Amino acid sequence: MPNAIRLTPSLREKVWGKTRLAPWFPDSETPIGEAWYLTDRELPLLVKLIFTSQRLSVQVHPDDGEAGPRGKTEMWHILAADPGAAIALGFRQPITRQHLLESTRTGAVEQLINWFPVQPGETYFTPAHTVHAIGGGIVLCEIQQNSDVTWRLWDWGRPRELHVEEAVAIADLGVHPGAARATPISEGCDELVRCQHFVTELVRLTPGAPHAPAPEQCQIWICVEGRGAIQADPFQPGEAWLFPEAGQQPTVRAETNARFLRTYVPGVR
Repeated sequence: MPNAIRLTPSLREKVWGKTRLAPWFPDSETPIGEAWYLTDRELPLLVKLIFTSQRLSVQVHPDDGEAGPRGKTEMWHILAADPGAAIALGFRQPITRQHLLESTRTGAVEQLINWFPVQPGETYFTPAHTVHAIGGGIVLCEIQQNSDVTWRLWDWGRPRELHVEEAVAIADLGVHPGAARATPISEGCDELVRCQHFVTELVRLTPGAPHAPAPEQCQIWICVEGRGAIQADPFQPGEAWLFPEAGQQPTVRAETNARFLRTYVPGVR
């Protein structure tokens, strides 16, 4: 039986990051903003943990074929949030493309975007073309198409390059629905997001009971709580595992109550 592969976290320093990373990683002397989970080959999906002490830029991502073959649709699962922490998705009310363009020249875009207070356990789906920003005081798991194309509309006065014309041209100008609603699909398993690029489930395991998933393309298990073993290899929070795409699957066995995000690329139905 092929084993699951523990993905290697690549920690990336950001001015808006955090030094306190527990319980997912040891605390850092420098601010860490992102942990990318990588392997020796490029996968269609990229999993990150994001740690914020400040607001990220107001930005938008293109869809497939708009800035290369692969666009960037993503989702966020909130792991920790300080009181009052929020994320921005879409606008408070529908606007015109000209209004959006003018707002980036005056800074009024700050008042146009819609901020959602967040709580641990919530999930937000962010399709390509969604104008968005992540606020400070948040730890989240981001699951996305494996692309890093970002067009910034506004960066709160930071001296970084903006891509206003590109972003305005593709931005969705409407109102975002907010947090996604989980759909129970089996005992201890809820579907959080389903789109053409990925499906993500929340899997809750109790101590002792073994669990062997169905094989899927690019199936990644991200441990957000608990301890146990995948086959004979121990797991803990902050680890991500790539499962084989065919054949008998490795068994996940929890020693404590555990929670995983299970994500994969859906097949043609």
